[in-house]
Amino acid sequence: MDRIRELASKKAAVIFTKSSCCMCYSIKQLFYELGASPAVHELDKEARGREIELALRGLGCNPSVPAVFIGGVFVGSTTDVISLHVDGSLKQMLIDAKAIWF
Repeated sequence: MDRIRELASKKAAVIFTKSSCCMCYSIKQLFYELGASPAVHELDKEARGREIELALRGLGCNPSVPAVFIGGVFVGSTTDVISLHVDGSLKQMLIDAKAIWF
């Protein structure tokens, strides 16, 4: 969990993904389209990826990816992020965290 907190706090927007996950790809693309440049940690390509994945499940991420953090705070997975985007609050969260500027 400490490793997740450390990684999640290094940048305004952080996404834990797997390179083979289509939903992870969709979330990353959404962030890029909104103008954010998130830190992306592909767990299937990281040495301690399995350990991080288990810790994410401990946080309530099921499935474990994508796991999105904004401003160091766990936001959720695909459904949560899409819901925030649809109701218009995702963009404001990214602005507040200084992940995008307007």
